[in-house]
Amino acid sequence: MKPKVETKQKMNLFGNLYARVMAWAEHRRATFYLSVLSFAESSFFPIPPDVMLAPMALRQPHRAFYFAFLTTVFSVLGGIMGYFIGRYSLDLAEQLLQDNGYWPLYQQVRAWFQGWGLWVVLIAGFSPIPYKLFTVTAGAMGQPLIAFILASVLGRGSRFFLLALLIKLFGQKIERHLLRYIEYIGWLLVVLIVLAIIGVNSK
Repeated sequence: MKPKVETKQKMNLFGNLYARVMAWAEHRRATFYLSVLSFAESSFFPIPPDVMLAPMALRQPHRAFYFAFLTTVFSVLGGIMGYFIGRYSLDLAEQLLQDNGYWPLYQQVRAWFQGWGLWVVLIAGFSPIPYKLFTVTAGAMGQPLIAFILASVLGRGSRFFLLALLIKLFGQKIERHLLRYIEYIGWLLVVLIVLAIIGVNSK
């Protein structure tokens, strides 16, 4: 019975956090909260910034690309923090990953880095695996910082600007299905990136 209680409590916790994030999108300081959320999600927070970026862009489509820019900048800055956590506080980071049930995914991400290097960070922009696992792992494995930052800008930026573009093109018509569409389109881009990597490595 105990595991069921803990699972329910965790679900309630994330549900409450999700509701809080959605409420931030309505706040007069929404851009500040979006920046903070984007930074935090890249290193430790469980809720992705998409859930706040989307309603903000829907309400102000003329500022959609500005919101995407903010989300990208602060997401990358948060990713740099995650990188340094993995680089200089690995024992603490790994303990937190174990405590929060991320250990199997962390091991998978490590294996991907060993096989693909920083190409993985480009794919991470659309992966359902939390981005913080990629940032912490990049630091833990000593990946080049500048290359990591560039890959983060491309990977995360492409996701957020794609989301903003879809909103500007379709607006309210796709509001209910927006996050689902972004995943489908994103995974198509992931497949194309993987094929490009295979092509480069085969030469």
